[in-house]
Amino acid sequence: MKVWVIATRELRSFFDSLMAYIMLIAFLGFSGFFTWLYGADIFFVRQASLQVFFSIAYWTLFFFIPALTMKLLAEENRTGTIEMLLTKPISDWEVVLGKFTSVMLLIIIALALTIPYYITVANLGTIDHGAIITGYIGLIFMSAAYVGIGLFASSISNNQIIAFLLALLISIFFHIIFDVLSYSIKGSLGSIFSYLSLSNHYDSISRGVIDSKDIIYFLSIAFFGLVGTEAVIARRNTV
Repeated sequence: MKVWVIATRELRSFFDSLMAYIMLIAFLGFSGFFTWLYGADIFFVRQASLQVFFSIAYWTLFFFIPALTMKLLAEENRTGTIEMLLTKPISDWEVVLGKFTSVMLLIIIALALTIPYYITVANLGTIDHGAIITGYIGLIFMSAAYVGIGLFASSISNNQIIAFLLALLISIFFHIIFDVLSYSIKGSLGSIFSYLSLSNHYDSISRGVIDSKDIIYFLSIAFFGLVGTEAVIARRNTV
């Protein structure tokens, strides 16, 4: 219950500060433009598929999530309101999970607003409904991993911009660098980098294959991000 109270409070703050509206409009604008109007859009590929949308959302969320998480703890660290919050009968974990849940709810709202894309494409031709569903599942799991990273980055800084850049820096290893290293390095080390590459796991799910190793991968990143965040908050409480 306390987690839900914190989550709804943070979600309201997103809408009160216009951050939610900006994110939703920008996300729908970018994804809609490239999905329907520009480059290798749906009409260009001539297939009843949302793979174009999932490819765009894969990159859009990569940049948007750090922007959503950057203020969650950095701003409270700067203003000192985090100490006030933690003096209430609430645990560090409940604070962390509440803030994590608020961002995930906003991302789910953003993805839900793209369901008209699904309906439209389904009316254009024969569509693989399973691939569409798993594509959305892949985006949600990917988002959970990046929200965990973003929260950790926000917890160790008092500056929102630094938190944003730090989250991007950490995320870019999973998003790009590990993938590049997996192709450059052979043998066991290359296999390790291949497993660490987020794109490999996301591509697997978005193709319609839900494997436990992919789910464990995303949840592990999110979990370690949240554990790190809780540890930073706990350490500050003891200082």
